[in-house]
Amino acid sequence: MASRFGLSERVFAGPGSKRLIATIEEGLESVEARLGEELRSTDALVDATSRYLYEAGGKRVRPMLALLAAQLGDGAVADVVDAASALELTHLGSLYHDDVMDGADRRRGVASAHQVWGNSIAILTGDLLFSRASQVMARLGDRAMALQADTFERLVLGQMHETLGVQAGDDPIEFYIQVLADKTGSLIAASVQAGAIFSNADERYREPLRVYGEKVGVAFQLLDDVIDLSADPAETGKVPGTDLRAGVPTMPYLLLAAEDTDEARALTARIDDGVERIGEGEDPAILDAPLAALRDHPATARTRELALTWTREAIDALAPLPHGPLGGGVREALTRFAESLVDRSS
Repeated sequence: MASRFGLSERVFAGPGSKRLIATIEEGLESVEARLGEELRSTDALVDATSRYLYEAGGKRVRPMLALLAAQLGDGAVADVVDAASALELTHLGSLYHDDVMDGADRRRGVASAHQVWGNSIAILTGDLLFSRASQVMARLGDRAMALQADTFERLVLGQMHETLGVQAGDDPIEFYIQVLADKTGSLIAASVQAGAIFSNADERYREPLRVYGEKVGVAFQLLDDVIDLSADPAETGKVPGTDLRAGVPTMPYLLLAAEDTDEARALTARIDDGVERIGEGEDPAILDAPLAALRDHPATARTRELALTWTREAIDALAPLPHGPLGGGVREALTRFAESLVDRSS
């Protein structure tokens, strides 16, 4: 299972973590079976819509991280599998909502759910998945429900703030980082925390894991901003600059807009004009040249450096985790996972 999702080579290559492969594979099999059970419905439409993006694929990164953290305690016990499944259901539900709000045409190589069934059904499917995630967490007690509620609140706040945009008095870059922390970092942080909590790992590991997860999430999204400008659609699976063409600011654009030079102001104006014209119905290709210029601009290189900083801080947060055969393997695998994010944009 781990190799199926392309995780073993990147994450479990080190000598300390190789022994974890079989354990994580077994845990992922259990999570996959649980997801299948929770997504099954006797209602034909609900069954089809709920299983749609699940069956389209996905790397199950969040369950994998939960299972890794659980090795600091009793391992992939039933409660860990349940919590990991619930958080993956939460992630899956958020994809249905995100695609509606972003107007995305495709997800995981297939037409997005709202393209198939319309916005209302896609939104309601996301709501249903959130409900099922809460049902699973409710079986685990108050700690699980608190973790689910806090995480869900941050997901909603992140999406709300992204939708509203920067307000008067906000620093655009700090605002954007907070959105990334809420929308992506919170769920990854919850996953590694859940692994530690429900495996009865030492409480001292929970906060370092939370910090690690949140920083990894921010680094992941910053690198996505770099990849979004890639000139190779075959590699990224989408048209270069998809987010910016849709009027969604990314870190390279924000760093460009913050520059006080004639060149930066001119390029920012070209991008802004193109986004406005696309919003009025013009061909999105009018942004091809400005986005190519942004891809080659130092602002994009600085975005990658910023992502590297967040990655290093995530790895540093793992320092309190135990050494030795087991703890060292977990630290090594989590470190390699963070480093593998950087490799995506190399």
